[in-house]
Amino acid sequence: MENDNPVLRVAPAPPAEAAAHFRASLAFHADVSDVAAALGAGGDPGFVLLDSRSTEAWDQGHIPGALHLPTALIREQAENLVDKSIPVVTYCWGPGCNGATRAALALAGLGYRVKEMLGGFEYWVREGLAYETWQGTETRPADPLTAPAPGAPCGC
Repeated sequence: MENDNPVLRVAPAPPAEAAAHFRASLAFHADVSDVAAALGAGGDPGFVLLDSRSTEAWDQGHIPGALHLPTALIREQAENLVDKSIPVVTYCWGPGCNGATRAALALAGLGYRVKEMLGGFEYWVREGLAYETWQGTETRPADPLTAPAPGAPCGC
Protein backbone atom coordinates (compact mmCIF):
# COMPACT_ATOMS: atom_id res chain seq x y z
CA MET A 1 0.00 0.00 0.00
CA GLU A 2 1.40 3.38 -1.03
CA ASN A 3 1.74 6.06 1.65
CA ASP A 4 -0.44 9.12 0.89
CA ASN A 5 1.52 11.34 3.28
CA PRO A 6 3.74 13.55 1.06
CA VAL A 7 6.38 13.82 3.81
CA LEU A 8 6.61 10.08 4.39
CA ARG A 9 6.08 8.90 0.80
CA VAL A 10 9.81 8.27 0.87
CA ALA A 11 10.77 6.90 4.27
CA PRO A 12 13.32 8.78 6.38
CA ALA A 13 16.86 7.41 6.22
CA PRO A 14 18.08 5.16 8.99
CA PRO A 15 19.71 7.14 11.84
CA ALA A 16 23.31 6.22 10.93
CA GLU A 17 22.78 7.27 7.29
CA ALA A 18 21.07 10.48 8.39
CA ALA A 19 23.94 11.31 10.77
CA ALA A 20 26.50 10.76 7.99
CA HIS A 21 24.52 12.94 5.58
CA PHE A 22 24.08 15.84 8.01
CA ARG A 23 27.72 15.63 9.18
CA ALA A 24 28.79 15.85 5.54
CA SER A 25 26.47 18.83 4.98
CA LEU A 26 28.12 20.73 7.82
CA ALA A 27 31.53 20.05 6.23
CA PHE A 28 30.37 21.98 3.17
CA HIS A 29 28.26 24.79 4.66
CA ALA A 30 28.34 27.50 7.31
CA ASP A 31 25.46 29.81 8.12
CA VAL A 32 25.46 33.59 8.45
CA SER A 33 25.11 33.53 12.24
CA ASP A 34 28.12 31.24 12.69
CA VAL A 35 30.26 33.29 10.29
CA ALA A 36 29.27 36.50 12.10
CA ALA A 37 30.09 34.95 15.48
CA ALA A 38 33.50 33.79 14.27
CA LEU A 39 34.32 37.18 12.74
CA GLY A 40 33.03 39.04 15.80
CA ALA A 41 34.96 36.97 18.32
CA GLY A 42 38.09 39.04 17.75
CA GLY A 43 41.39 37.83 16.45
CA ASP A 44 41.89 35.49 13.54
CA PRO A 45 38.66 33.65 12.66
CA GLY A 46 40.66 30.79 11.10
CA PHE A 47 39.24 31.25 7.61
CA VAL A 48 39.14 33.71 4.72
CA LEU A 49 35.69 35.05 3.86
CA LEU A 50 35.48 35.44 0.08
CA ASP A 51 32.87 37.52 -1.74
CA SER A 52 32.59 36.04 -5.21
CA ARG A 53 30.25 38.68 -6.69
CA SER A 54 30.94 41.33 -9.31
CA THR A 55 32.60 44.65 -8.51
CA GLU A 56 29.25 46.40 -8.91
CA ALA A 57 27.66 44.07 -6.34
CA TRP A 58 30.66 44.46 -3.98
CA ASP A 59 30.28 48.24 -4.19
CA GLN A 60 26.60 48.00 -3.23
CA GLY A 61 27.63 46.33 0.00
CA HIS A 62 29.87 43.59 1.36
CA ILE A 63 30.72 41.93 4.65
CA PRO A 64 33.45 43.73 6.60
CA GLY A 65 36.75 41.88 6.33
CA ALA A 66 35.75 39.89 3.25
CA LEU A 67 38.13 39.43 0.35
CA HIS A 68 36.66 40.38 -3.02
CA LEU A 69 37.43 37.90 -5.76
CA PRO A 70 34.79 37.42 -8.46
CA THR A 71 34.24 33.80 -9.47
CA ALA A 72 35.49 34.46 -13.01
CA LEU A 73 38.89 35.55 -11.64
CA ILE A 74 39.47 32.75 -9.11
CA ARG A 75 41.52 30.49 -11.38
CA GLU A 76 43.97 33.24 -12.31
CA GLN A 77 44.19 35.18 -9.02
CA ALA A 78 43.33 32.97 -6.02
CA GLU A 79 46.78 31.52 -5.52
CA ASN A 80 48.27 35.03 -5.33
CA LEU A 81 45.67 36.23 -2.80
CA VAL A 82 44.76 33.30 -0.56
CA ASP A 83 47.00 30.92 1.36
CA LYS A 84 45.95 27.32 0.61
CA SER A 85 46.54 26.30 4.22
CA ILE A 86 43.64 28.51 5.38
CA PRO A 87 40.02 27.40 4.79
CA VAL A 88 37.88 29.66 2.62
CA VAL A 89 34.19 30.47 3.13
CA THR A 90 32.49 31.76 -0.02
CA TYR A 91 29.39 33.89 -0.36
CA CYS A 92 27.38 35.56 -3.11
CA TRP A 93 24.00 37.37 -3.16
CA GLY A 94 21.72 34.87 -1.49
CA PRO A 95 19.83 31.61 -1.67
CA GLY A 96 18.62 32.32 -5.20
CA CYS A 97 22.19 32.57 -6.50
CA ASN A 98 24.67 29.75 -6.99
CA GLY A 99 27.71 32.01 -7.37
CA ALA A 100 29.14 30.95 -4.00
CA THR A 101 28.76 27.31 -5.03
CA ARG A 102 30.59 27.94 -8.31
CA ALA A 103 33.32 29.86 -6.45
CA ALA A 104 33.67 27.02 -3.93
CA LEU A 105 33.96 24.52 -6.78
CA ALA A 106 36.67 26.59 -8.49
CA LEU A 107 38.61 26.93 -5.23
CA ALA A 108 38.30 23.22 -4.42
CA GLY A 109 39.61 22.48 -7.91
CA LEU A 110 42.70 24.53 -7.05
CA GLY A 111 43.28 22.59 -3.84
CA TYR A 112 41.57 24.85 -1.25
CA ARG A 113 39.48 23.60 1.66
CA VAL A 114 36.22 25.47 1.26
CA LYS A 115 32.72 25.97 2.67
CA GLU A 116 29.80 27.96 1.34
CA MET A 117 27.98 30.49 3.55
CA LEU A 118 24.26 29.72 3.34
CA GLY A 119 22.06 32.76 2.78
CA GLY A 120 24.82 34.90 1.30
CA PHE A 121 24.95 38.67 1.54
CA GLU A 122 21.14 38.87 1.50
CA TYR A 123 20.78 37.03 4.79
CA TRP A 124 23.73 38.87 6.31
CA VAL A 125 21.81 42.11 5.78
CA ARG A 126 18.46 40.57 6.73
CA GLU A 127 19.91 39.49 10.10
CA GLY A 128 20.73 43.13 10.82
CA LEU A 129 24.51 42.69 10.60
CA ALA A 130 26.78 45.57 9.61
CA TYR A 131 28.00 45.77 6.03
CA GLU A 132 30.31 48.13 4.18
CA THR A 133 29.70 50.27 1.11
CA TRP A 134 31.82 52.94 -0.55
CA GLN A 135 30.04 55.38 1.81
CA GLY A 136 31.02 53.54 5.00
CA THR A 137 29.46 51.03 7.38
CA GLU A 138 25.70 50.53 7.27
CA THR A 139 23.07 48.33 8.90
CA ARG A 140 19.38 47.70 8.33
CA PRO A 141 16.86 46.58 10.91
CA ALA A 142 16.84 42.81 11.32
CA ASP A 143 14.06 40.98 9.52
CA PRO A 144 12.07 39.27 12.30
CA LEU A 145 11.73 36.19 10.09
CA THR A 146 15.50 35.68 10.01
CA ALA A 147 16.64 36.92 13.43
CA PRO A 148 14.61 36.54 16.64
CA ALA A 149 15.93 39.84 18.02
CA PRO A 150 18.67 42.20 16.83
CA GLY A 151 22.02 40.69 17.74
CA ALA A 152 20.46 37.67 19.47
CA PRO A 153 21.50 34.19 18.35
CA CYS A 154 18.75 31.93 17.02
CA GLY A 155 19.62 29.33 19.65
CA CYS A 156 19.91 26.43 17.25
